[in-house]
Amino acid sequence: MGNRLSKIYTRTGDDGSTGLGDGSRVAKDSARVNAYGTVDELNSTIGMVLACEGVDDAVRETLVQVQHELFDLGGELCIPGMAMIEDGDITRLEQALDGFNEPLPPLKDFILPGGGMAAACCHLARTVCRRAEREVIALGRVESIRPQAQRYLNRLSDLLFVLGRVLARAGGHGEVLWQHERRRKPTA
Repeated sequence: MGNRLSKIYTRTGDDGSTGLGDGSRVAKDSARVNAYGTVDELNSTIGMVLACEGVDDAVRETLVQVQHELFDLGGELCIPGMAMIEDGDITRLEQALDGFNEPLPPLKDFILPGGGMAAACCHLARTVCRRAEREVIALGRVESIRPQAQRYLNRLSDLLFVLGRVLARAGGHGEVLWQHERRRKPTA
């Protein structure tokens, strides 16, 4: 990469446009920019999880790998026609998901975001991941994209949900269960 980023501001975006990886320019609020921008935001929220204390090595290793893959996905979305996310990346997410989910007790209730800082940050990352998935779907309605991008984000949101459960339990806070019965009115 060399000195490619030695000058941070260029002023070329002052007109509301931005350059894609292929050199073309698009509006900063285009579907493509929304998609890769939200993937970038997702990567940042995963960085928040990793900045929390008490994240064990297996979770940390998985999330660092995910951060690299999200950077690849952002590149794929920033360069029309680029292919970076592969089926093997999705398979790796599924294997991690199965491995982290297996020791957890079955879900009987909905879980609220919380359960300690690391778990709460992981739930935040999950919701940003769902938004990124929606942005990629919206992009796919107006431009051609590869199905791996959408599948990757769909699987990642599931993994982040499970990791939120893992982190809540590992942090000693436990999972925050939705108390659906609090709305029931006594019958007269």
